[in-house]
Amino acid sequence: MNDHRSGFAVFFFPQALEVLGEAIRPYLLDGPAGPHVLCHEIDTGGALIEMTIDGRGPDGRSVSLELMVPANMVRMIVSVHTDGSTFGFGPRGPVAEPALPAVGPTAMPAQAQPQAVPKPVEAPARPEGAPAETLTRTPPKP
Repeated sequence: MNDHRSGFAVFFFPQALEVLGEAIRPYLLDGPAGPHVLCHEIDTGGALIEMTIDGRGPDGRSVSLELMVPANMVRMIVSVHTDGSTFGFGPRGPVAEPALPAVGPTAMPAQAQPQAVPKPVEAPARPEGAPAETLTRTPPKP
């Protein structure tokens, strides 16, 4: 057996979790991305999505469980790969937050010109001999 693990995280619609109720609760894991089921294999061909879950029974023996739910209850399936050292969707360690500049009434004003507003462009001069373009309003004919 290799040290690499792979599987699938299956996320459900909130209405599906409500309908499945207590029957699905033992198989759900909660994480930052929301409640989901981790399974080793998945079959999406058909009206039911079939998930194979590997686990341990009360006596410690290996158990393979097949959980089937209607396909319209599943919001998203995520393929999960790991080397076995960490597993899940949580942060892996301290993440350095980037330092943001101070904003507000005590901050220094911006020194650079804003790039969102283009520089004004002068219209080209009218060539000699070209007629003057003026708009005139003529009343409608009765």
